[in-house]
Amino acid sequence: MSFPDLKRRVFLGVMAGGLASCTLSDEAKLRAANRASTNAWRKAGAILRNTEAPRLADQIFSVLDFGAKSDGVFDNTHVFARAIATCYEAGGGRVLVPAGNFFTGPIHLLSNVNLHLEEGAQLLFSTKPADYLPPVFTRWEGMELMGYSPLVYAYKQQNVALTGKGILNGQANEMTWWPWKGGDKWAKPGFATQAKARAQLEADVEKNRPVSERIYAENSQLRPAFVQFYKCKNILIENITITNAPFWLLHPVMSENVIIRGVTCASLGPNSDGCDPESCKNVVIENCYFDTGDDCIAIKSGRNADGRRIATPSKNIVIRGCKMRSGHGGVVIGSEISGGARNIFAENCEMSSPDLERGLRIKTNSVRGGLIENIYFRNIHIGDVQTAVVIDFNYEEGDSGINTPHVRNVEVRNLHCKNAKQVFNVRGYERSPISNLHLLGATFEKAEDIGVIEHVDDFIAKEVLVQGKPFSI
Repeated sequence: MSFPDLKRRVFLGVMAGGLASCTLSDEAKLRAANRASTNAWRKAGAILRNTEAPRLADQIFSVLDFGAKSDGVFDNTHVFARAIATCYEAGGGRVLVPAGNFFTGPIHLLSNVNLHLEEGAQLLFSTKPADYLPPVFTRWEGMELMGYSPLVYAYKQQNVALTGKGILNGQANEMTWWPWKGGDKWAKPGFATQAKARAQLEADVEKNRPVSERIYAENSQLRPAFVQFYKCKNILIENITITNAPFWLLHPVMSENVIIRGVTCASLGPNSDGCDPESCKNVVIENCYFDTGDDCIAIKSGRNADGRRIATPSKNIVIRGCKMRSGHGGVVIGSEISGGARNIFAENCEMSSPDLERGLRIKTNSVRGGLIENIYFRNIHIGDVQTAVVIDFNYEEGDSGINTPHVRNVEVRNLHCKNAKQVFNVRGYERSPISNLHLLGATFEKAEDIGVIEHVDDFIAKEVLVQGKPFSI
């Protein structure tokens, strides 16, 4: 199909959705959009200034002094627990893990404690599900439950940190944790899957069953998150490498003042999301590297009835200087977004891989719902991607619910994409069109298909080139 034919097909889709293009008569709209953008990025600057790392005591507690062994076999779970408790009781400081291979079960952090892994240190986490019991209060795909402990966990703590140039290795693979996902790719003979427990948890959520009664631990097959700080304040995660995760890698939940800096997330298993801030406030994610089996960064706020019950949006999040390779999406909002999201900023990021499915993505549906607003992307460089820009109202269940999503005030500025199989997949609902979508300065060098834009109100496309030709409505 020739490029003019593709352009014509998008034009028809756009007109069916009732868009307003940017012509000379729309200069007033463009000036207003520029003013709104300037004010928004000032807010992003304020978030960066006001989100500070926790200030912790200088004293050091080496795990070796508590009997830790680095042979990769000795179980250090209780050793780490004693070191963390001693540090906490002494007023806080650094629990130091030196070079070596330290086998352990779950690690629970306490206030004013920094678990610091020196270069050459590796934590090898147990793959026995029983080691992650008793169950703890957690979230799984946006639903609250009593489930397996995350590998590194903190609940209602302040001033907590996980730092250093060491490695956290979950040791998940095709024979541990990952087969619980099931499906054609991951199912293995002799392994039960998560399907039954997942369906039951969804039913519990819709019935508003008390979380204390949602016990999903022994034989539930709901894999634990790797690092989860739940209802915590003042968090720093810096420079570590996380690999071979059972499930999501970094998962701060209902936490405030979070800095994630210089972290490498490398895990290609099922649902290996890199970083999923959920119902969090004031978050900075910067200079991180993602090579993951699912979304690189996915901002969330609870799923379906639980998200609406808790009603805590993710807000005031700045993403900058990150690099993404494999993944379902580069910078993503959703799909567990029922509590909404607002004031999300991403800038100066690079993403590229033949396995990168989407670059910038918002995903929801009328079962999830959610108000998503004030989303700003700028200076984004994409190499290889399947679809560059996606706003999808028909994710998973599609339009089969009563909770109509709303997306408004989305700006993409200075986007450069080298090679996309598809440029756009932007589809609102006729009853709930996407409002104020602005594409200001974008270049798509190669594109097999422009794609579709429909059900969008107040669309502005200015200085947009597709295969060297101006894109206009």
